[in-house]
Amino acid sequence: MKRRAHFNPARIGIYAFLLTAALFFLLPLYVMLVTSVKPMEEIRLGNIFALPLQLTFAPWRDAWSGACTGASCEGIRGGFWNSVAITVPSTVLPILIGAINGYALSFWKPRGAQLLFGVLMVGAFIPLQVMIYPLVRVLGTFGVFGSLPGIVLVHMIFAMPVMTLLFRNYYAGVPHELFQAARIDGGGFFRIFAHVMLPMSLPIIVVAAIMQVTGVWNDYILGLVFAGRDNAPMTVQLNNVINTTTGTRLYNVNMAATILTSLVPLAIYFISGRWFVRGIAAGAVKG
Repeated sequence: MKRRAHFNPARIGIYAFLLTAALFFLLPLYVMLVTSVKPMEEIRLGNIFALPLQLTFAPWRDAWSGACTGASCEGIRGGFWNSVAITVPSTVLPILIGAINGYALSFWKPRGAQLLFGVLMVGAFIPLQVMIYPLVRVLGTFGVFGSLPGIVLVHMIFAMPVMTLLFRNYYAGVPHELFQAARIDGGGFFRIFAHVMLPMSLPIIVVAAIMQVTGVWNDYILGLVFAGRDNAPMTVQLNNVINTTTGTRLYNVNMAATILTSLVPLAIYFISGRWFVRGIAAGAVKG
């Protein structure tokens, strides 16, 4: 016999809070979606919550390949491929180096490991705005300022403390006997890492990848300063589209461009959300 759910005041309050929170986040998305498929004649009527009377996908096409940013009218398509070129190495390299660092700090305990870990902890909480000017000077000295390697290097620098912290805490939960057994079998530093630790690291790798991809993809300030005009990411192109002073303000195109820019992080969260929770539960914040 099934038990009936008891809707006491506490349960009703929880559901009311969840419904309010969902509406708070979904209402702006609804406005963006319906505005992006309306012609400008309907938008000028002022009813932002009304469904479109005349459905059109021309704003999406214009946002992708025809929106103007000053004298150029190429949309945000170029910014998309620039973001891909920036995000892929800025995710793979910090995760690989952070995993090696976390593995070393958890099992091999080199001299000064605690000091190094403390420095990395401090680095994780330094505001990036404080480091912008010194990095501009350093990258300019080495001739990589405003280039693709320059912006990738900057993302690596800011990601390294967090990636090392994540993997160090994850590996701290691995039984030390497993590491000792691999040492007895003759495994060295990289052999144990590649054949023992790395295959066990899928949950935390997914967590790190989600954090890094969304952080790099959504970044604006670092891309604006360090990427240069030829490598401007999608967020910079979006800002140029929305804030252009050429012609009239096309709100439907602006909304479509905003949704296109956010599709990759949204898709990653929807597809990998279960893995993210599993990685957190497996020790991503433990240690």
